[in-house]
Amino acid sequence: MAIILRPGKTPDGAEVTLVLRHVIGRIRARWPAVDIVVRGDSHYARPEAMAWCERKRVGYIFGLAGNPVLLRRVGDLAEDAALGRLSGEGDKVRRYRELRYAAKSWTVERRVIARVEAGPQGADSRFIVTNLAGLPKALYEKIYCARGQAENLIKAHKLHLASDRTSCSKATANQFRLLIHTTAYWLMLSLRGLAPPTSFWRDAQFDTIRLCLIKVAGRVTEMVTRIKIALPTAYPYQVGFTDLAGRLAKLPP
Repeated sequence: MAIILRPGKTPDGAEVTLVLRHVIGRIRARWPAVDIVVRGDSHYARPEAMAWCERKRVGYIFGLAGNPVLLRRVGDLAEDAALGRLSGEGDKVRRYRELRYAAKSWTVERRVIARVEAGPQGADSRFIVTNLAGLPKALYEKIYCARGQAENLIKAHKLHLASDRTSCSKATANQFRLLIHTTAYWLMLSLRGLAPPTSFWRDAQFDTIRLCLIKVAGRVTEMVTRIKIALPTAYPYQVGFTDLAGRLAKLPP
């Protein structure tokens, strides 16, 4: 039996368009009036894919790899962001710009949004190309970067909770292991959700919660009417631990 592996490369324009045509066709067959927006990283920004979206009235917002031409066009923006940081505007200062741009392989100019950030490590420029209406900052932060949060949640499930450890010899056993990891995910998510909105724990990653809140050496004393937990005096998160424990105690059984 021969096994043929797919080449380990980014898809070309024809491959991206084929996937879009298949997926969006299935969606519109069921919901013909729905508005569709496709978000993708820079390897989706192929002229064939963007032209297809424009013909089919599909919104798109794709990452766009930087190049010397684009970087020259935002050079003054990077300088302005750096000056803003030096003047105390913030530890990281962002600036946005909208411009019309056409790469050599494009037949038309398209809307490109530049995000330039000045931080402790220097200037960082990112670009997106889109046919959506809206302010540059909102499109970048609310639409394009929204997928980043979804990726963080996947990362928390796979990396922080080790859900990729499916090393059993049977598929059913691996499926059960995945179910247990998912249960742990929801427990951690619920625990984090109990923290006050301004608390450090509200935005903490799961591995931080596991190492700094759950895997803590302490002395547990079971009494008649309560359970007493004695933590080390050097434990730096005593206030947060006490607050979360109090919130847990108020939950219904």
